Amino acid sequence: MGKKGDPVAVGNLERFAADWERHHGTGALPPREDPTGKKVAVVGSGPSGLTVAGDLIKKGHEVTIFEAFHLPGGVLVYGIPEFRLPKEIVAQEVNFLERQGVRIECNQVVGRTISVEELFEEGYDAVFLGVGAGLPRFLNVPGENMIGIYSANEYLTRSNLMKAYLFPKYDTPIIKGKNVVTLGAERSTIVYRRSRQEVPVRAAEVRHAEEEGVEFHFLTAPIQFKGDAKGRLAGMECLQMELGEPDESGRRRPLPVKGSEFEIECDLAIIAVGAGANPLLTQSTDGLRLNNWGYIVADPKTGKTTKTGVWAGGDIVTGSATVILAMGAGRIAADSIDDYLTWGW
Repeated sequence: MGKKGDPVAVGNLERFAADWERHHGTGALPPREDPTGKKVAVVGSGPSGLTVAGDLIKKGHEVTIFEAFHLPGGVLVYGIPEFRLPKEIVAQEVNFLERQGVRIECNQVVGRTISVEELFEEGYDAVFLGVGAGLPRFLNVPGENMIGIYSANEYLTRSNLMKAYLFPKYDTPIIKGKNVVTLGAERSTIVYRRSRQEVPVRAAEVRHAEEEGVEFHFLTAPIQFKGDAKGRLAGMECLQMELGEPDESGRRRPLPVKGSEFEIECDLAIIAVGAGANPLLTQSTDGLRLNNWGYIVADPKTGKTTKTGVWAGGDIVTGSATVILAMGAGRIAADSIDDYLTWGW
């Protein structure tokens, strides 16, 4: 259809079907196989962890999810804004799992409050690691430690999960900049060092942002932040870029244009250049092989790690990716875990 006119809006159709079921469906639980007596620990309640838990509970295994935050949902609740994924939907999916028998223990930082080895000692027969990639990355430019600069992870977590937008009713502070539309700002600007064609999101998302009043500075790279006498952010010095040859990602590499420096006035900057693997769990767990970037090495066909009885999936394996890819990894791992618990494979 896209070759002849407008393509079929598959995503919108899927959302309509899911919303209709949520509002009009019976809420009946799926059939569950007879109890196997096997116990599985799922570390992380993001998309991969929730998928593993949902698949394994139906196969008759006992499942407990260990979540570091005070609410389950992982990146679905702390990293995705309300307008893109309402919290009510995530809460209903979590409740659906609990009604099936999945136990959820929040405020449990595996790797700190309890180790993977201790989970096995407590009687768990298998462990799935779905802790995501929550270690923020920064630009490493001068002035990046000024007041008024957040990582995207911190800003979204404070806003989405800790209700900073209702301060002081909730005691999580957050700076309300005049240049960030999310919290009632006057102006919001996105600075991106490549061109519009290289933006790694759907074209509709860029268009929707522009319709909301977001300004884009393409082919622009920050080189330093500037502040006032109190150390508060006041502006950002940038450099114009031009596109060179493609890099390893297939996108054309941005190159600086000499003498093109200019400043953007801002009192709040959010660094959203990706995230990495948090080493808290991986460095406290012997037997896990990691790649050069600190992500867990897992078999893409099974989710098995190099540690017996341990599987992994989602962003902690692939790096920052999509929700649907993390869910797919969870489904693959759940089938492999079930084989292991049933047949010893």
